[in-house]
Amino acid sequence: MLAEVFPLAGLRLRTPRLELRVPDDAQLAALADLAVAGIHPPGEMPFLHPFTDAAPDALARSVVQRHYRIRSEVTHESWTLPLTVLHNGTVVGTQGLQATDFAVTREVGSGSWLGRAHQGQGIGTEMRAAVLHLAFAELGADTARSESFEDTPTSMAVSHKLGYADDGTATYSVQGRRRTARRLLLTREAWQRHRTVEVTVEGLAPCLPLLGAGSSSR
Repeated sequence: MLAEVFPLAGLRLRTPRLELRVPDDAQLAALADLAVAGIHPPGEMPFLHPFTDAAPDALARSVVQRHYRIRSEVTHESWTLPLTVLHNGTVVGTQGLQATDFAVTREVGSGSWLGRAHQGQGIGTEMRAAVLHLAFAELGADTARSESFEDTPTSMAVSHKLGYADDGTATYSVQGRRRTARRLLLTREAWQRHRTVEVTVEGLAPCLPLLGAGSSSR
C-alpha cells in the first residue's frame, strides 16, 4: 500500500462534517474540476500567487501538478500537507498546513480554498480547525500564522473566530498591483480558548518523523 512507503497517504482528519486527507488521483481530478468551476468572483484575486488567472485547462493542470510537486518535496526540514477536504464524500476544497524546521520553530502556517458552491456554510472554519488541532494537539506546535489580504474579510473572519490576533501587515505586488495583507498569529493558549470543533486523527504515528515531530507531540 502507498501509505507504507509514503505515510501521509494514510493520514485522516475528521470533524463532525468533514474528512481531510491527501487526495487519491480521482479526488485530485475532482479538485481540479472544482477549481475550474470557480473559487472566487471574476475580477477578484484573494491569492498571493494568482493561480486562478489561467485558462481552464491550464488551471486544472496547475492544481494537479502543484499537489504532486508538494508531495515530492516533503522532508522533515520543510513540508506542506496538501489535504483535500471532503463533505459527505464530495470534494469541496483544499486545506494546507506547512512548516519549516518544525522541530526547532514549533510554528506552522496554513492556506486553503473552497469551491464557490460550498462557501458560506462554515466549512472553511471547520477545515481550518481540523489542521489547527493537528498542529497544536498532535504535533506540539506553539504558534500558527496566517495572512489575508485586507479586501478578503471572510478569510479574516475565520481566523479571528478561531482565535488569531492581528500581527502587523505585509505589502505585496500581485498582478502588477500593490496589495496589503494582514498578518495573523495564533498562540497555543488562544487556540485552546477558542477550540469548539471536535477533531479525530487517524494514521499519524508513522508520519511524525517525516514532519519533524518525532515523539515530542503533546
